[in-house]
Amino acid sequence: MKKPAVNAGSGEALRASAARSLVPVLIGRGSLAGLDVRQVAPRDRSLLRALCYGVCRTLPRLEALAATLLRTPFKARDADVQALLLLGIYQLLYLRVPAHAAVGETAGAARALNKPWATRVLNGCLRRLQREADTLQERVDQEPSVALMHPPWLLDELRQAWPQDWQDIARANNLPGPMTLRVNARLNTRNAYLEILENQGIKARPCAYAPQGLSLESPCEVEALPGFNEGLVSVQDEAAQLAPELLAPTLADRPGARVLDACSAPGGKTAHLLEAFDLELTALDNDPQRLARVEQTLDRLDLTATLKTADASTLDWWDGQAFDAILLDAPCSGSGVIRRHPDIKRLRRPNDIEDLAGRQGAILDALWQTLAPGGALLYATCSVLPRENADQIRDFLSRTPDAREVTPENLPWGRRTHPGRQLLPQPDGHDGFYYALIAKASA
Repeated sequence: MKKPAVNAGSGEALRASAARSLVPVLIGRGSLAGLDVRQVAPRDRSLLRALCYGVCRTLPRLEALAATLLRTPFKARDADVQALLLLGIYQLLYLRVPAHAAVGETAGAARALNKPWATRVLNGCLRRLQREADTLQERVDQEPSVALMHPPWLLDELRQAWPQDWQDIARANNLPGPMTLRVNARLNTRNAYLEILENQGIKARPCAYAPQGLSLESPCEVEALPGFNEGLVSVQDEAAQLAPELLAPTLADRPGARVLDACSAPGGKTAHLLEAFDLELTALDNDPQRLARVEQTLDRLDLTATLKTADASTLDWWDGQAFDAILLDAPCSGSGVIRRHPDIKRLRRPNDIEDLAGRQGAILDALWQTLAPGGALLYATCSVLPRENADQIRDFLSRTPDAREVTPENLPWGRRTHPGRQLLPQPDGHDGFYYALIAKASA
């Protein structure tokens, strides 16, 4: 992995902030979704983000090295010191931070955490890593879960699901995903916006499969994107942009069609459907804070939908009027988007998959009752695990007599999984994603 160049930042205070931000993830009580980069100066925010996401991305390997470097593990109350050690290892091995900063300022950050005793321990561990880096890495990499930087249970899941591809999936998960844009087709064309980017010195290329998709050569802040605040463009992975294509046969010739976007937050697919078709759309989510993000997204794009806070596995929210089409972006393990949410490696647990599969099935059964005869339901997840995808839809079809899978056979992307279609994460392309289109028999 090529080491990215970064600003060395403001020393000890920055690294202490990174350690504090990582503690909730390390102890399993929080995620990087709560990372507040405003706690540091604007010039240091990109480094804070790079440090926190990088540590989570490489966590299994960092923890194995930390265990080798320490004579005795830190106590539970010193998770912040453990985080500093992981940060130091990450900087030495994965970032082009000067070694003196990676060692001295990381060790010194213990003082900012009111634990000056840890300075000497951290300094000794990191200097040993400098001296013995090759030997120590070769030793810990004997364990596949360390070398591939995934928890053993998840690596086993990937191996069982994709015996020919599991290592490639893991390696793709360990790389940062590209920043991908969706051009608002109501306001512009992809080629026209690509020209705007080029005039601003922002390099991008068209996505292979998403007709409004552009992939940036280098990520940037959204505020730097021309016309972002005016709704010309949104940030959305290429795989997530494929839903309108699958629903087009149902919606393209039905202006004003009633559509449900279930589990809709944060609203990327909601907005994309409204950009692509003339719809009467209801966006449903069980989290009011996340639903507020859908509202913010629609406001920026000057789009309109009915927003409802409710549990999609119940029908308490439904007014009895059937929908012509449903998009169910089901809650899932996120195993296809680990590169964008690397804290999944720590926060997800083996029994979560069974629990999620049960919830997905309950939502499918409930929403099917709200679909009009002759309508279509598009089931989607950002998972690569069959229990949440093809197995889930196969079970649903077996217990639902009026359901028939109609996912197109001739799509240029993904793999046919019978039922549905699976995309695996690509290093320079799309995330891991699953789609299955299900038609309801006419009355």
